[in-house]
This record gives sequence, structure tokens and C-alpha cells, in this order.
Amino acid sequence: MKLDLLTLKLFVRVLEAGTISQAAEREHIAAAAVSRRIADLEQSLNTTLLVRTNKGVSPTAAGLELLYRSRALLNSVEDIESRLQAYSEGQQGLVHILANTSAISQFLPGPLGEFGRLHPSLRLQLEEKTSLDIIRALADGKADLGVFTRLPYDADIEAYPFRSDKLVVLVPGDHPLACHERLRFEQTLEHEQITLLPGTQINYQITKVAMEAHRSVRVRTEVSGYDAMCLLVNAGMGIAILPRESARIYHIPNTRMLELDEDWSRRELLIGVRRHRDLQPSAQTLLNFLLGSAAITVAG
Repeated sequence: MKLDLLTLKLFVRVLEAGTISQAAEREHIAAAAVSRRIADLEQSLNTTLLVRTNKGVSPTAAGLELLYRSRALLNSVEDIESRLQAYSEGQQGLVHILANTSAISQFLPGPLGEFGRLHPSLRLQLEEKTSLDIIRALADGKADLGVFTRLPYDADIEAYPFRSDKLVVLVPGDHPLACHERLRFEQTLEHEQITLLPGTQINYQITKVAMEAHRSVRVRTEVSGYDAMCLLVNAGMGIAILPRESARIYHIPNTRMLELDEDWSRRELLIGVRRHRDLQPSAQTLLNFLLGSAAITVAG
């Protein structure tokens, strides 16, 4: 006879109750069936586990050893069940999120912080990528969720509206453009610019619009994030086009923020998944939370 969890559970209940009949009553099983299981257990282990008297039962030394080990095993099984139940309910696990720099700097810290407080057992892995890389990774199944700025793509993914932002022009305080309140994009093409790396939505957008006007962007420096972009503008190395909220959070003193007077300066950020129906419960829980939070605040 192999050890099985039901027999061990009944063995523990018998010693806790003090009699086989009381244990059988609590577990809603016939006393004869309980007695038979324990007798078979003793026979398979070739040792006596219980001392039986007309007043009840008590453990032998071997029975006491089995009692301690059975309790530990049953507790471990209960822990496994509760943890797996938490997974099925989206309360446990790891969610891998890819997000572009706009989403990370503007929109994700607050909701993810609140989500973490509500779901402390669920771990989040947040990784920064360009919008194009995020779309490709989602299509390849390399992440659970992705937050990116809308741009043309042919990847087979599902995407949902999340937030919107507004692009502005950040210029040094003593720059020739600093006297303006708002600019057309073509006015910026006369000046050296600090841009994000290729693959980002902003790089794609300004390059596309410049080409349509048969012009080119005078790129002075390419950077990977808005913090470097703002610092270089502050140092007088050029002007930059970036989201308004991203420019605000860095509090760069020697700069001016100018409105970009173009329809395409208002952008939409999306939450993407490969397949909604294939999401693990933990990822589904986060997706629902983020989509629910999307109606609270829209920047710009």
C-alpha cells in the first residue's frame, strides 16, 4: 500500500479526536472504513501506529512520528492548493510588461503602484522598449502586456486604448524660438534637434512629416530617454519634441515649453496583448485594472 493523503488525513483526525468513531463522524465517513484504512496503513508500514483501548486511541512512538510528519505534509498541500487557487483568480504570479518611455514616465507609475498595493502577491516585471520593439515582442509571445504609442504596424496582436498625450517643443531659454508661444513643425526644421532613437513613435512621426514636406530633421544627438533629452536642451545643444508631461516632470529650469501646433501632436497610447483569451489570470487582472484606470485621467 502506498501512502495517500486521505489516509494520512484520517490518521491525523483520529489522534486529534481521540477515537475512530468521532474522527469518522467529523469527516463524514463510516467508522469501519476509517479503521480499515489505518489497519492497512499499519500493515504496509509493518509497524503499529495506534494503541487501541476501550477509551480511545493513542499514538505509539512510530505513530507520533507519523503524526508530526503528516501534519507538515498536509499543511504543505493546503498551501499549494491556496497558492494555485490564487493563480486561477489572478492574485498570484508574474506579469511581464513592456512599455515605451512615454508610458513609463507619464502614466504607469501611479496605476502600477496602486495595483501593487491591491495585489501584493503578484509580481510585475516592467521593461522599457521602443513602441516598435514592443509590438514585435507581443506578436512573438515574449511579453504578457505592452504599452506603446499608436503607429502603423501589421503585427497580429490585440490593442486597447489606454491614454493620450500631447507633444510640445522644448527649447533653451535663450534660443531664437523661445519668443514664440506655439510653433508649426516646419519652423523647428531650421534648428538642430535632440531626438529619440529610431524605432520610437516620435522619431517615426517627425521623420515622416519632414519627408512629406521634402525636408529633413537636423539631428544633433539621438538619446534613449526624455531625461537625457531635457538635460541636453537645458545645456543648449538643441531643441526637442517630446510629451508635455514628460517635459514637466524633470523641472528643467533654463528652458521654455512651446505648443506644437499640429494635429498629429496629440497621440494615443495603447495596451496590447497577443491574444486576450490566452492571458494568464494574473495578466488578465492587471489588464482589467489598467483599462479601468484609463478613464480616470487623460493627459494633455
